[in-house]
Amino acid sequence: MKRCIHFFVIALLIFVLAACSKPGSQQTASTKNEAASSNGGDDAAAEELQPEEGAELVIWGNGEAEGEWMKSVAEQFTEKYDVPVSFEEVAHGDAAKKLETDGPAGLGGDVFMAPHDRVGQMTTAGLIYDNYYASEYKERLIDGVAEAVSSLNEEGEQKMYGFPLAIETVAMAYNKDLLDKMGFKPAETMDELIEQSKEFMAQNPGTYGFMLEPGNFYGNYSFIGGYEGYIFGENNTNPEDIGLNKEPALKAAELLEKIRDEILPLKKEDLTADVINSYFNEGKQLYTMEGSWGVNGRIDAGINLGVTVMPKLENGKVPTTFLGVKGLYVNSYSKYPKAATLFAKFATSDEMLLKFFEQTGNLPPTKALLENEKLKSDKLKMPFIEQAEHTVPMPNIPAMDSVWGGMDAALTAIWNNDEESKPALDKGVQQIQEAINSQTK
Repeated sequence: MKRCIHFFVIALLIFVLAACSKPGSQQTASTKNEAASSNGGDDAAAEELQPEEGAELVIWGNGEAEGEWMKSVAEQFTEKYDVPVSFEEVAHGDAAKKLETDGPAGLGGDVFMAPHDRVGQMTTAGLIYDNYYASEYKERLIDGVAEAVSSLNEEGEQKMYGFPLAIETVAMAYNKDLLDKMGFKPAETMDELIEQSKEFMAQNPGTYGFMLEPGNFYGNYSFIGGYEGYIFGENNTNPEDIGLNKEPALKAAELLEKIRDEILPLKKEDLTADVINSYFNEGKQLYTMEGSWGVNGRIDAGINLGVTVMPKLENGKVPTTFLGVKGLYVNSYSKYPKAATLFAKFATSDEMLLKFFEQTGNLPPTKALLENEKLKSDKLKMPFIEQAEHTVPMPNIPAMDSVWGGMDAALTAIWNNDEESKPALDKGVQQIQEAINSQTK
């Protein structure tokens, strides 16, 4: 009899724990939002959710065009599900930090927009639920996107958390009028870009062929990646293995030194983003690395703009730029997680994502929309989609925050002081390791 009671208690506990993994039961510092399926996260047979009785939602998102889009989505969601939705403008870069205090206090948005590089911190803090429809999204999304919004949960399992809205990356922008005047075609290799720059500068004193920020690791990682380097081991999840002082990083440093010596003999302090933007927007620069988010600003400046994938390195590979993913996340402190999950899914349907692209210019993350004629005919957007095939998701583990300062210091020492690459990068990696260690104490 005692044994029967013992087994009954165990079975009851298992049932309760399984129920808690569905959206709908509040958990403290937990991120589970799985389908109740035997394989623990494959949602192929996940039940369709229904909003909680009396549910009402608050959504956090960017303002301006993105905010107008979100308000439109909210209206349509309310019409379909009879769930009132209010919108609050919270910049997507600020939302994760704000949720650290507002979430536990019950003041956070039920669904909020955030960049994917905050996922690791948000899961560690237990701020977000995982994606209830993960398998469906993994089928829909282009390569790298599901990986970008995934992280290890509290059990050490890799889970997908976000509902992706848009992707972004960097490609090579150029002034079409200047290239035409010089009789150039867009450079296909970095060596060709350097040679074009020399010729352009010789004929046009006071101009530059190509400018970059020497200490800006966001852009300059592309060369390390193109030489098949990495930041962290195990697919950018192991902060104990830092690859930024290995052979690919040394080759990238050599390329930066070549750019400095042959076409850009300025100190880092004279190569700020403002200086580079001014030269390009005033028609005094052939090429610049540009993010997909910056195209409209160039057009507004009156530049006859062209965009191409990053010119190849001497190894024949396209530089590997960072992939960024803007997504929606479900607040784990939400009183209405089912309704919130439904909203995130509704907002990231292909229908809504196409409207997001049309209204804001954000690049869609799904395979189906890459075949959309409106996108395929956009000559300024498609090169970023092509470049996305040569990207790696920016690491989203908390240790990534420690990388920027160390690499800025290392690249600046190489560029400004002509320090030998290996010792400079060794120092940078040591600085990164020390910063990571201080995080974990």
